[in-house]
Amino acid sequence: MNDNLLTISKTAKLLDVSIDTLRRWDKNEKFSSIRTSKGGNRYYRKSDVDLFVKDPLTMAQNWATSAIPYRPEEQYYCKTRDVFQARLEHFQTELSKDINNKYTSLISAITGEIGNNSFDHNLGNWPDILGVYFSYSLTERKIILADRGLGILFTLKKVRPDLENHKDALLVAFTETVSGRAPESRGNGLKFVRNIVTQNPIKLTFQTGNAFLELKNYNQGIEVEISKSSIPGCLAVIEY
Repeated sequence: MNDNLLTISKTAKLLDVSIDTLRRWDKNEKFSSIRTSKGGNRYYRKSDVDLFVKDPLTMAQNWATSAIPYRPEEQYYCKTRDVFQARLEHFQTELSKDINNKYTSLISAITGEIGNNSFDHNLGNWPDILGVYFSYSLTERKIILADRGLGILFTLKKVRPDLENHKDALLVAFTETVSGRAPESRGNGLKFVRNIVTQNPIKLTFQTGNAFLELKNYNQGIEVEISKSSIPGCLAVIEY
């Protein structure tokens, strides 16, 4: 066996996913394998696995969905709101050197809204690892936020007990103003995020539980879809 190739079982263990997940990723070309000429067994390049593991979005997804809780890398981990705010201010300073000041403020505002939601609505209720994962790339113009909280459904069911699933809860969070009282303000905050995204050259992908949506510039419509994977808390990707 070539030392630079890994079996599917070894790869699954390194990426903390199931073998069936790897097969599905291979099929939809999210993470491709190499097939042997005899038997068609799947193998993976070690270099591809290393790059995949180090990708910030993959790291956020793996952390948010891991069955075994662990602290993410320190450079991305904001254990408290104070740490998050300090890193957000640093990000805003760096961002202002790269793009128009108008968009700097708007992008910082929606990043802060999503990140602070995690602290506001999981206070005293964090299932395991408290805080948020926060990374950004000025080169790729991408921001990633994630938490291992209880998710939007849990928050909104306190005032909307009729909500039965993540899909309905996510739709309400981004489209309905419930009230001005906590904890309903989570939905109001995400409606604010939606307004900024759809009125400016920004894209947002947001997932909670097994429900996710994509918002884009000048696209006022909203459609919540069901993901094959589930996230206990929330995962957001902002692109600008």
